[in-house]
Amino acid sequence: MQVKIGMCFPRELPAPLIATFATALDGGGADDLWVIEDCFYTAGISLAATALARSERLTVGIGILPAVARNPAITAMEIATLAQLAPGRVIAGIGHGVQEWMGQMGVRRASPLAALEETLIMVGRLLDGENVTFDGDTWHLNDVELSVPPVVRPPILAGVRGPKSMAIAGRCADGVVLAEFSGPTAVRAALAAAGNPSPFAVAVFAAVHIDGDRRTAREWVAPWLAAMVATPPLGLRQAPFFADLVRLIEQHGPAGLVTMPNEWWTELAAVGTPDDVLAHIDALASAGVDRIGLFPSPEPDVALTQLALVTAHLLNPPRSLDAARRNGAGSP
Repeated sequence: MQVKIGMCFPRELPAPLIATFATALDGGGADDLWVIEDCFYTAGISLAATALARSERLTVGIGILPAVARNPAITAMEIATLAQLAPGRVIAGIGHGVQEWMGQMGVRRASPLAALEETLIMVGRLLDGENVTFDGDTWHLNDVELSVPPVVRPPILAGVRGPKSMAIAGRCADGVVLAEFSGPTAVRAALAAAGNPSPFAVAVFAAVHIDGDRRTAREWVAPWLAAMVATPPLGLRQAPFFADLVRLIEQHGPAGLVTMPNEWWTELAAVGTPDDVLAHIDALASAGVDRIGLFPSPEPDVALTQLALVTAHLLNPPRSLDAARRNGAGSP
């Protein structure tokens, strides 16, 4: 099967732009559009519904719904409704959510791991059409059953990072969503931590900036990457050259990243010329990635430019995608 390629809709973009993204990607040959739900920006369900309504063939992924922000019965209702509106075109991501934000809303749980596991189990069972009675540490459901479970059951992917959370994903989810700057090394580590289940989908959000001049593209992304290195997520820390990356920033600041080795950029991001971007996509596909959401700058003008460049240079002509998809794995 081929790796699926799409774009992400950054949380900072004005909500009405979702229609522009959905229309352009649907008509341009993209496979996916991923909408981002982060507190307290735009909401994933409403963005997804709009994107599905504005497209005919696009799969819309939600990345990600915090496990404890909604009761799992409500989460299942929302996902099932989207699945009725657009059968086979919905992917739901569920994760811990940023714990500080959960605390702000008064829903932070003593054990985020237990809360996530219970949520994934409950939502999955409800989407499967089961009648659920459950008495857990986090959730308590009594005789709950969806009136209209989805005919095409949307895959549930866990948006998680650490090994304990990955193990839960391997047991309870249909796959995982990995954040930006998670390269092939991080993908392989995530699959191992999940127990290498099969089938198991892997989606990755890949920072993207396309330019005819490689250096110009890297200059755009270098400050973003440097900020991530300052408080690195696990996926970034797993890069084989991470210690060297830290030293490079200490010595030269973010500007030093612009001239770091090409193979480092290929590992970390879809940045540079179209060929550079395709090299990153191909590296992720070879590591076992099924779906790639190219994640542009949140500045509206830049994001719209990148949308146009992605559709022009990566999605057309089809042979460009074929080169990137040679080693693609199965998809849900």
